[in-house]
Amino acid sequence: MIDWNSTYAAIWRQRQAYLRPVRQTDPIRLDQLLGVDSQKQQLVANTERFLAGKPANNALLWGARGTGKSSLVKALLNNYKDKGLRVIEVDKEDLLYLPEIVDDIREHGYRFIIYCDDLSFESGDSLYKPLKSVLEGSIELPPDNVLFYATSNRRHLLPEHMRDNLETQLVNGEVHYSDAVEEKISLADRFGLRLAFYPQQTSTYLEIVDSHFTDFMGDRETLHKAALDFAHQNASKSGRTARQFFNAYSETAAIDNC
Repeated sequence: MIDWNSTYAAIWRQRQAYLRPVRQTDPIRLDQLLGVDSQKQQLVANTERFLAGKPANNALLWGARGTGKSSLVKALLNNYKDKGLRVIEVDKEDLLYLPEIVDDIREHGYRFIIYCDDLSFESGDSLYKPLKSVLEGSIELPPDNVLFYATSNRRHLLPEHMRDNLETQLVNGEVHYSDAVEEKISLADRFGLRLAFYPQQTSTYLEIVDSHFTDFMGDRETLHKAALDFAHQNASKSGRTARQFFNAYSETAAIDNC
């Protein structure tokens, strides 16, 4: 059994069918996340309502890769763990165990976010069905001390094909989606808070780079050029790319500062 008084996060391990306590969490803080102010504000407000015992929504953070979706959830834990927030990470393949996980924590006094990173489903995939029941309940209402936060590159979590829209009709000015589209949208609709993350602009990317190189005393223009070259090489100007650039360039920058 996990002592949630001293454990702030856990990861579900399928093979041993247990929650493994996390001893070292990512130390990312909310104020370190740049270029996502609106998304941050909305998710923080939702989480604070949840912690206060007020109505709050399950959240889907979707959009471009490397834009801070996962980091935002991790930062929430660091910011609110002393106020009763706990996080349980579950892989998509383990969603069928969600009802058992929820049963184990529904009576605890802490507030739990069940977190699934990079969530998406393929056509014919049935793993999303246990998730539906946890999000909205079945004959039993979902517990008020549990929310589900997920990140994904897909807005509707399921693949969208042009053929799915062929039977969509406009009747009396109202759109009537095909059954295939309705099935896809119905899952995303269970997330009352859906936050979109878009690729970072160049100025924001360089601002994130600067936040990593706070002690850099060399030529900033040279640093920025190297950062942009790195971004072009990786075809991405994101917070993740900025961090990777720091990992690759920080030692060289330190030598240049000497």
